[in-house]
Amino acid sequence: MITGAHAIIYSTDAEKDRVFFRDVLNMPHTDVGGGWLIFGLPPSEVAFHPGEANDAHEFYLLCDDVKAFIADMTSRGYACSKVHEAPWGALTQVTLPGGGKLGVYQAKHARPAQGARKSTTLKRKPRQPAKAKKSAAKRRG
Repeated sequence: MITGAHAIIYSTDAEKDRVFFRDVLNMPHTDVGGGWLIFGLPPSEVAFHPGEANDAHEFYLLCDDVKAFIADMTSRGYACSKVHEAPWGALTQVTLPGGGKLGVYQAKHARPAQGARKSTTLKRKPRQPAKAKKSAAKRRG
């Protein structure tokens, strides 16, 4: 069963961006060797949006107060975009030390419950293999 999610952020200066996540955002992490840091994330969610192509993904961090986040980043010398108010949230982009931009938003939408839960998949009778269905149909027929 699924136990979590692993997101990848590509960067032209991954080391600087790792330091930002470690020292500025104070994200829990583990060094898996050679300074390669894997970061723990706060509770997460995923949404599926209609698109014109598959294999396009976005990654955002969520915060409780986007204006306070911008003030904190600005005081530390990190640039953030102006707040974009959308129906689903108040969004900014922080410029990472490696030059990439990372979306951060304050959600306006309902948030799902967090934590490990048992599957809520409906219990159904197992499907018969195709051959078994044909044989059963022949016997009835």
